[in-house]
Amino acid sequence: MLAAAVTGFISLASAAAVAREYALRKVGDWTVTASKDGKGCFLTREYEPNGGTTLLLGVDTDGTNRLSLLNPNWSIKPEDKLKLNFRLSNSSYPAHFAVGIASDGKRGFVTSFGAKFPSLFATSKTLDVSRGDVPVERLDLGDAKAAIRQLGKCVDEQRDAPADTETGTARSDGIPKDPFAPTTKSKLKRQ
Repeated sequence: MLAAAVTGFISLASAAAVAREYALRKVGDWTVTASKDGKGCFLTREYEPNGGTTLLLGVDTDGTNRLSLLNPNWSIKPEDKLKLNFRLSNSSYPAHFAVGIASDGKRGFVTSFGAKFPSLFATSKTLDVSRGDVPVERLDLGDAKAAIRQLGKCVDEQRDAPADTETGTARSDGIPKDPFAPTTKSKLKRQ
C-alpha cells in the first residue's frame, strides 16, 4: 500500500510539470518542487559520487512525509519489505519499516516517519542507512536546513491554494470553468 502510494510520488519527481504555479526552486544541491496533484511538495538530491543515489523527501499538505532512496545498482525488488536502520546526526530510527520501489531505472525503498522528521532532517548533517550490519548509504545532507525551509513554503502554498476541482478550472489561462460557482472567490459581491 505504501509502495503503491509512493510509486506515484516517485513518478512525480521525474515529471517536469509543476502544480499550482509553484516554480521549481534550487536550494544549493537540492531541488524543491510541488507534486502534480497539488497535494504536497518534495525535495530531491542526486548523489553522483555515491553511485547515482537519489534522495527524495516528500511532505503532503496533511503533514505526512515519506523518504525514498534510489540507486541504479541496487537489487531490491518492488514491494520487498525491509527493516532498515536510519541515523541522522541528531536522532535514529532502528529497525524501521521500508518497502521496495522502482522508478526511472533505479531501485530502492520508501518509508515514512513522524511529523517531526523534516525538522530533524533539516538540522542533521548526515543520513546513514544500514541493513543490520551492512551499510546501505551514507549521505551528506549539507544545506538541508534551507531546503526544508523552502519545502515548508511550498507545502504552505499548496495547502492555501484553492483546489482546481473546487472551481472547475479547465482552461490554461486560469479562468474557472464556472466562475460563479459557490467556491469561487470573487472580489465582487453577487447582486
